[in-house]
Amino acid sequence: MFAVGNLVYALATILDYVLIAANWLVIIRALISWVNPDPYNMIVQFLYKTTEPILAPFRRLVPSYSIGLDISPIFALIAIWFLRLFVIRTLFGIAMRLS
Repeated sequence: MFAVGNLVYALATILDYVLIAANWLVIIRALISWVNPDPYNMIVQFLYKTTEPILAPFRRLVPSYSIGLDISPIFALIAIWFLRLFVIRTLFGIAMRLS
């Protein structure tokens, strides 16, 4: 069971790093949306391609045209924080019990 505990711990750590990166990408995209970014810039294209799958489900829930403001990054950040607080901590707890 020691090896399984280490595997769960490693997976939880990697998932935590992925969620931290997604968190920062959503924040950067929200900040860059306040200015008029060049859509042909490679960094802007990378931000849009990586964050759009995260933001699209929240845009369907709360369309921006109804209130005139896109609040999908706020909901995405809340979901990411929830995943980090609940799922990651649960996986770490499981890994500790298996070790």
